[in-house]
Amino acid sequence: MTARTENRASLYAEVTARVIAELEEGRLPWVRPWDAAACPCAMPANAVTGRRYSGINVLILWAAVIDGQYASQRWLTYKQAQAAGGTVRKGERGTTVCYADRFTPRVEAERALSEDREARQLAFLKRFTVFNIDQCEGLPDKLMPELQAEPVGPMDCVPDVHALIEASGADVRVGGGEAYYSPGADYVAVPPQLAFPVRVNWYRTALHELGHWTGHGSRLDRNQTGAFGSADYAREELVAEMASAFTCASLSIQPSVRHADYIGSWLEVLRGDEKAIFRAASAASKAADYLLAFAPEQEAAS
Repeated sequence: MTARTENRASLYAEVTARVIAELEEGRLPWVRPWDAAACPCAMPANAVTGRRYSGINVLILWAAVIDGQYASQRWLTYKQAQAAGGTVRKGERGTTVCYADRFTPRVEAERALSEDREARQLAFLKRFTVFNIDQCEGLPDKLMPELQAEPVGPMDCVPDVHALIEASGADVRVGGGEAYYSPGADYVAVPPQLAFPVRVNWYRTALHELGHWTGHGSRLDRNQTGAFGSADYAREELVAEMASAFTCASLSIQPSVRHADYIGSWLEVLRGDEKAIFRAASAASKAADYLLAFAPEQEAAS
């Protein structure tokens, strides 16, 4: 095994172990105890480029914000801090995030060309270190978040969620006593709003089911054939849970737990495949981006 392969394998194992430990304690890494007055519930983003982090990096950076008690969801590398005219304070420890992509080795490209076939690509996972802007000093004002007089309330965001649902064109049927998505008939069912003591929970629930809706064969084409209780079913629920969390956070709504009773199934999936949480988080980011494309004045994650 090469050093690069060992590094990639250890990163998968390291992140998966952290997520498993959280789930074993009954905590969901994608549902964080935000103190909106201290730090807004939002997607983590690079302070210099403005690009939002996606996939597994969202879970890693959300955890780091809580653990470090930072007041910002903005991050940057050591070099970016220096290039901006600031620096990371002495003694600060960074947070490891990762970048996944695919590439075609030169030898494989040449062989494929000679054999008149598609070149095979290899996956790679690279780790790098970022720092929260609260760990830096001397950064220009333009990189610092604007102060809010008071946090944005979840009900203030309801019009945007409602507009997203309307613009999506999804067949959303309101009524009955259960919330679910029917892959075969391609519709979302949600109980009436009066069935929810906290009104914003109707929107959180709708976004969870719309997370499933994005997986239809005519959209993001995920495997939704798993029977209840199966590993495939658990994987799809994991994607929908995180897709809802990412979408809610992007709309300034604190994510909530929809299916905590699936923790046992998720643990079984993660223990059997250390790449499962990476795949699920990646699929969740794609699902959230798909939904956010219908929201007014929202940008998809990078």
